[in-house]
Parts: sequence; C-alpha cells; structure tokens
Amino acid sequence: MSSLPLRVLSVIPPMTQLNTPYPSTAYLTGFLRSRGVTSFQEDLALALVLRLLSADGLRAVAERVAALPANKHSPAVQAFVAQQARYLATIDPVIAFLQGRDSTLAHRIVGRHFLPEGPRFSSLDVYLDEEGGDPLGWAFGALGLHDRAKHLATLYLNDLADVLRDAVDPRFEFVRYAESLAGSQPTFDPLAQALAAPPTLVDDMLLSLTEEALARHTPTMVLLSVPFPGAVYAAFRIAQTIKARDPGIITVLGGGFVNTELRELKDPRVFDYFDYVTLDAGERPLLSLLEHVQGKRSRQRLVRTFLRETDTGAVRYVNMVEPDIAFAEVGTPTWDGLPLDRYLSLLDMLNPMNRLWSDGRWNKLTVAHGCYWKKCSFCDVSLDYIGRYEGASAEVLADRIEAIVRETGQTGFHFVDEAAPPKSLKALATELIARNTGISWWGNIRFEKTFSPELCELLADSGCIAVSGGLEVASDRLLNLMKKGVSVDQVARVTRAFTDAGILVHAYLMYGFPTQTVQDTVDALEYVRQLFDNGCIQSGFFHRFACTVHSPVGQNPEEYGVTLKPLPPITFAKNDIGFHDPTGVDHDALGRALKKAIYNYMHGIGLDEDVRSWFPFHVPKTTVSRHRIARALSQRG
Repeated sequence: MSSLPLRVLSVIPPMTQLNTPYPSTAYLTGFLRSRGVTSFQEDLALALVLRLLSADGLRAVAERVAALPANKHSPAVQAFVAQQARYLATIDPVIAFLQGRDSTLAHRIVGRHFLPEGPRFSSLDVYLDEEGGDPLGWAFGALGLHDRAKHLATLYLNDLADVLRDAVDPRFEFVRYAESLAGSQPTFDPLAQALAAPPTLVDDMLLSLTEEALARHTPTMVLLSVPFPGAVYAAFRIAQTIKARDPGIITVLGGGFVNTELRELKDPRVFDYFDYVTLDAGERPLLSLLEHVQGKRSRQRLVRTFLRETDTGAVRYVNMVEPDIAFAEVGTPTWDGLPLDRYLSLLDMLNPMNRLWSDGRWNKLTVAHGCYWKKCSFCDVSLDYIGRYEGASAEVLADRIEAIVRETGQTGFHFVDEAAPPKSLKALATELIARNTGISWWGNIRFEKTFSPELCELLADSGCIAVSGGLEVASDRLLNLMKKGVSVDQVARVTRAFTDAGILVHAYLMYGFPTQTVQDTVDALEYVRQLFDNGCIQSGFFHRFACTVHSPVGQNPEEYGVTLKPLPPITFAKNDIGFHDPTGVDHDALGRALKKAIYNYMHGIGLDEDVRSWFPFHVPKTTVSRHRIARALSQRG
C-alpha cells in the first residue's frame, strides 16, 4: 500500500476530439475533488497533435520523409516534399488561427496564395460553378471570410495527417488512431506486438509528453480513460512509459471501450501496463480502489475491477456489490488544468449542423445517466451506460451549468446523453429561461412525439440550437422490428417541428439491419431525400449495422431472422459478432451509394433526382410515394 499522499492524474489519451476536451477526465476530476482527493487532468490527445503540427514537429516529419525511397511517396507526401518550406513557414500561424489567436490571418488564407495545397484541396472542385468561379461562394457567400479560411485550413491539416500516415506511422489518424489493434480483437497479440515494436516518431513524442506530465504533477495514480478503440493503443503506450519511469505509480484503465469490449478480459499481459481495469460508471470503483490503496479496503472488496493475482498471475474480476454514486451526487465536472484556449476549431464539412462536432469548444454535460427507452434491438441495452437510467433535477443541472460557465467563461454546451429525456429537457429549459442563463446547447434525443411544436419552441428559447437523433432504417417495418418506438411519419413531423423552431436536425441512419432488402434500402433513401427536401433534417449519416454481443440482436438472433457466426476463443476484446442474413444482400455496395447520396443532400445537391441515380448498378424503383413526407407534415396537430 502507498504511504504517499494520494495524487491522481486523469489523462485523455490520443486520439479523441481536437476542438474540445473529451469529458471523462472533467467528470472524474470534479468528482474526486468533491471528495477531497488531490486531482489533476491532462489532454495528451491535444498535446500530441500540437507537437506534431508545429514547425519543429514538421521538421522531424521531413527527416522521416527524406529517408523514404521516392517510389514510396504517396501523392500527399509528394506535395509535402514539393512545398516543404511553405508548410514549415505556415504551420504555426495556421494553428494559432484555428485556436482563435490570430483571426486576421483569414484574409491571407482565403486568398489561396498563403497555404500550400495538397490532394485534399481537390474536394473543392465539386463546388466549382459552370464558369469555374468561386468554389465556396455557394456555402459562404460574399462574406463568411472566417469560415472560408477555417475550411481551407482544415483541408491543409488533413493533408498533413495523410503525410503522417503515409510517411511516419501507417496507423495515424486524428480520431481513429491504430483502431484496428483494439476493436473487437479477440486476443491481445496485435497490441502486444505493436507495443514491443520500435517506437515511431509519434510514439516518441507521446513518450516525451507523458514524462513531462508526470514531472508536472508527480501523481501516485494515473487514470486512463479510453472511450473508443482509436484511443487504446496510445493509452497502453502511455502506461508503458509510466511503468518504465516509475513502476510504483498505479495505473488504471477504464472508459467506454473497456465497459463495452473488455468485460471478459482474461489476458494477464494487460496488467504489465495497468494495475487495475474498472468497468462501467467510474466513481464507485474508483472510491473503492482509493480506499484499497490507502489500506482501508482489501482487494477482495473492490468494485467492478479486474486485477492480476500476485501469486498465480491469473486475471481475476472482483465485484463487491455496492450501490453506484447517485447521478445527482457525482458533482460538477471541472475543466481546470486543461488548456481551453489551445483547442482547434475545424470545419471539415460545409454543412451548418455537421460542423458542430468539430467546430467550437463545447462544455460537455449529461442530462441523465443511461437511456430511458432502452429497447432498441441494435443497442447495447444490457450494459450499464444504457440500462441504468437515472436523472437529476432541473435545479441541480442548472446549477452545474452556471458553475461551468463561471469556470470556463464559455456558454456553449453539448449534452452527451444517449438520449436526453423530453421531460427533463422541458424542465431544464424552463429553469434556464427563468434564470436568464443565456447558454447555447445541443444534444442527442429520440424523435418522440412528445417533442411538439410548442416544446420545440420552448427548447429554442432556452438556447437549443441543434439536435441529433436516430431515424435508423427509415422503414416502418424495420423500425418495428428494431423496437425503435417511432414511425417515419412521426419522425418527419417531429424533425419539422424542430426546424420550424430554428433548431438544426441531424439524423443517424443505418443500413444492413437483419432482413433489410434492396427494396427496403432504396425506399429508405427516398424517405431521407424527402426529409431533406421538406426541410425536416439538415444533416445525416449512414453507418453499417454491426451486431454486438450485448444487443438484443446478438443475444436473441432468431427473433431477427439471422444466425450468428461462431466467435474464436476470446481473452481480450469482445463486441462485434458476424451473422448470416438469409437476404444475401451486398450491403457494402449499397452503403457506398447511400453515403454518396447523403453527402450530396447535405450540400443541397441532387434532391430532385431519382434515388436510383446514386446506385452504379440496377436497383428497383422506390415504392414510396414522392409526396409521402409532405402528406405526413400536412397532418400535423
């Protein structure tokens, strides 16, 4: 047991968002401080990107590029070599511009003579008018100078990300870094091999940043929260560095990836890097672990914690059942210690709703824990983060919001619920209006009929600027099969009510659900076209259905007309599971057409065309009336 005073460092590992901190460390740090524990936090995802994307970082990249044979140069690398001096001269000013520290640079950027332009800039060609004029005029008009510059600067950074991937580390991406090493990997072998390999330039920079953070905070415990597979490899590299520097520092792994995929963890090699791995909401396991470290609790009394037995070396799961900390008592998250002025506001896509995920720094907050619906058959409803629904009063939430605004000086909020409850949002909106809070907020919802035009107006008055929600398959038959609890017509009426209130709407869409036919897919695209055409939604994204072991489909496949493929022996990650669908549809080919269509719809292109034109092969004519959504909207009220 440690005799040193507790000093807990919570770390955001690469890669997560670049425009705003991932909220896990803010929640944990706020909670621990509310319990009197000395706590700090670091965003090494942002720190790594800022070190790579600097003049010194690009000089190091240039050295790696120079060592590559010329026949190994990708188009992005070729462009970097040809314009290397311009990249070195512009990178620091561009970063300062995207951080909001040098807004006047926008004038030079939009002139198209300041930035070196690589392959990513070819995407602008799609916007050229017939006379070859201003490619961004349709999106930004004669003004919109700052946003034009932000979009061009984002293309510039994406070119550099391609150079990093092609010349320095083939696993590099701004979000999904080394994702394939962890997601649904049945064994630890791929990660172990990568961690044993000589470090790349990216690894070396992450090692230095880790050592600097340890020197700054001298922690006795480091918490690494990994929300996605794309943050796992870097988290293990960080833990590897910590153990090499000081094996006595306790390392703990948790987060969304762990909660979903490591529930059957058996590989003892994980514990060469981490002393403990905890599941689900972190507050209760962390409290029990801190008591154990202080000698107040035995290992046998830990909560939802994996560890390696010291005598046998075997992995053991310990779960002394204790109630979770009530959602109303977890405290207010704090961003103290994070460099809020150094995040990058990016503009990847010229769509007013889609930009919210990458542009601007949002205070992330949860209205309620879990999902109040928890019936959707594609969702991991058996897991804690979905299945345990618990809320807090509007007064408590408003108090948290006001405290966060005082601390950060920023009034933008992203409510990161699985699905924010309508009743809670109504009560919160009423409270925010009564207090004249003056915030802007957006979040994820279900397209419930409860969201009447009157409620949408109330939410807008309280500061709501956008919502996102799942339409999923855009087929009433399949919506019933997946127990979504909505119909296409209902979604049309609800989304239009939001739009009429001045609130932007994003629709999550799905293809490849069990028994989904080609006809279902074509009809779904026609529904989506009509939703865009009738001003119901402004943004959307099609993703391929994945069957997971924790979902109703994965647990009861016979109810959905599919059979599961056998899984290999699993000692590490377990989540996605293959299945046989008797329809035999090539969903991958259909998916490429769906994504192309919706990308164009988000830019106002092709809304008058027959949906069959997006498919490069024969598909049946849609069975949906071209005026179906218009009729549904006429029946409102």
